[in-house]
Amino acid sequence: MIKQILSLAFLATAAVFSGGCATTASPDPESQSPGRKAAELNTQLGREYMTRGQYEVALEKLKKAVAADRSYAPGHTMLAVLYETIGEDDAARRHFEAAVEAEPDNGDVNNNMGAYLCRTGRDKRANRYFERALEDPFYRTPAVAMTNAGSCALQRGDIEDADRYLRLALQYDPQFSDALLNLAALNLQQEQFLRARAFLQRYEVSGEVTAASLMLGYKIEKSLANAKEAGRYRSAVLQRFPGTSEAAELQTMETL
Repeated sequence: MIKQILSLAFLATAAVFSGGCATTASPDPESQSPGRKAAELNTQLGREYMTRGQYEVALEKLKKAVAADRSYAPGHTMLAVLYETIGEDDAARRHFEAAVEAEPDNGDVNNNMGAYLCRTGRDKRANRYFERALEDPFYRTPAVAMTNAGSCALQRGDIEDADRYLRLALQYDPQFSDALLNLAALNLQQEQFLRARAFLQRYEVSGEVTAASLMLGYKIEKSLANAKEAGRYRSAVLQRFPGTSEAAELQTMETL
């Protein structure tokens, strides 16, 4: 259950479109070379085709992007994400590495590389990229990198590092929902039930509700012997997310 919660922090491949796997800002168009302009245009087209699920066309556009300007990190990032999506891990790794080579000091690029390494079981190498992301004074989302680092630490069973990174994420952004939810799950695992409840309540202030967060609330209140609140969370899971694994788990528990 804990790993399921923590996987939310990675934002996976969809993050490229929502900001979790961000790309670098474009310079003044008038100062750009023709190659850079072509790379930007084809990367944007590739992104749009990816959102529509037209991967073959997206691949064509993104290959054109990196061919036009091999130092354009966003093009390599988008191409890496596409390769990862279609299961071509070696190609994905090469393009994540190419993005880092192109912009080694960029926080977004380093966070993306760290998240990729952790997603693919190379978590021991990931931390240096998450920490390098923080060295970028222009990096806008350090809470994302630290939450990813915490998730990665827990994946390898390092509870102490997981707690440290997730708390650091909250120092950067006290309302960062992924970090709050992960800390609630982590404290439940450690049987710190009141702390788990406190972190979950802070998460719920954001108004975000998922089957995972409701199930976590159910387990916390069950552990605190609060039958009324546990029942409320249980009903919410079954009514709002009937087809989820969480609903199936509750139904299985009822038959035991």
